Amino acid sequence: MRAIIAAAEEEFSERGYLGGRVDAIAERTSTTKRMIYYYFGDKLGLYIATLEHVYRGMREREHAVHLDDLEPVEALRTLVRTTFDAQEQRTSFVRMVSFENTLGAVNIAGIDSLRELNRGVITTIERLLERGRAAGLFRTDADAPDAYELHQLISSLSFYRVSNRATFREIFDYDMLAPEHRDAARRRAVDVVLGQVLEPGAQS
Repeated sequence: MRAIIAAAEEEFSERGYLGGRVDAIAERTSTTKRMIYYYFGDKLGLYIATLEHVYRGMREREHAVHLDDLEPVEALRTLVRTTFDAQEQRTSFVRMVSFENTLGAVNIAGIDSLRELNRGVITTIERLLERGRAAGLFRTDADAPDAYELHQLISSLSFYRVSNRATFREIFDYDMLAPEHRDAARRRAVDVVLGQVLEPGAQS
C-alpha cells in the first residue's frame, strides 16, 4: 500500500484529482487497477488517502521538533523554519493542496479525518501563544494574531514560493527556490512572523 500511495502522490501532484489516472498509478506500481480499488474503494478514496498522507507528513515534521520543549520565541522561530523547509522539500504537498483549492475543496469537504489530522497544528500554536503571552513576550492586544491567523501567515510565506515559482520565474526571471535566494527568504519569513507576535521591546 505504501508504494500505491507514493505513486498516487506523484500522479495527483502532477495532474490533480481530475487529471490523475488510476491506470497510471497502477502502472507506476506494477499492480492492477482492481487491486487499488480493493484497498481504497475508488479513485476518490485513493485521492483522500493520499491527501491525508501528505498532510500527515507536514504535521509530523512539526511534531518532531518538540516545540513545547523550547522557549516561546525560539519555538516560534523553529516552527517558521520547519514549515518553510518542509514545504520546499515536499513540493507534492503544495501542488496537491493547490489543485484541491482550485476545486473549492469539494473532494475533502466534511472529511473528519482530515479535520482532526490538521487540528493539531492549531492546538500547538495556541499553546505556544499562551506560553509566550504568559512570559510577557507575545502581544496580548486585540489586534494580535490568533492561532489560525498565525498558521495562515506562516503557511503563506512558505507556500507561495513553491506554488508560484513557475509563473514568478517566467514573469520576473527570478527563481524563488534558487539556492542564492533561499537563506534570505527564510530569515525574512522568521522576521515577519516574529514582528507580528512579539511585544514591543521583547527580545527576538
